[in-house]
Amino acid sequence: MTLRDIVKSLDATVYLGENQLDREVEKAFASDLMSDVLTLKETPILVTGLCNIQTIRTCDMATLDEVIFVRNKKPSDDMLELAEENDMVVLGCQYSMFKTCGLLYQLGLKPLY
Repeated sequence: MTLRDIVKSLDATVYLGENQLDREVEKAFASDLMSDVLTLKETPILVTGLCNIQTIRTCDMATLDEVIFVRNKKPSDDMLELAEENDMVVLGCQYSMFKTCGLLYQLGLKPLY
């Protein structure tokens, strides 16, 4: 599925990467623990409620290119600047992490574990 499909299904806000919404996504991972994100061996879309510069830095270190912030979290300008430097797509939605993951699963995204 594409990021465009995800944006539509989650009624998500595209904070960064509007021109990259045709990227294909196969798997998702949800966590607020960035130490868990750093252990990933694959590159899923990250679903998180932890909205700070460390999240973007962690995504960069883990080579994750897409992140969805849940619970109406809005990234700061510094976060978006760093994400843009790393060619990331940054989305946000109003739903809880649980509901967001459920909707992504219904769309056909696979979990890592």
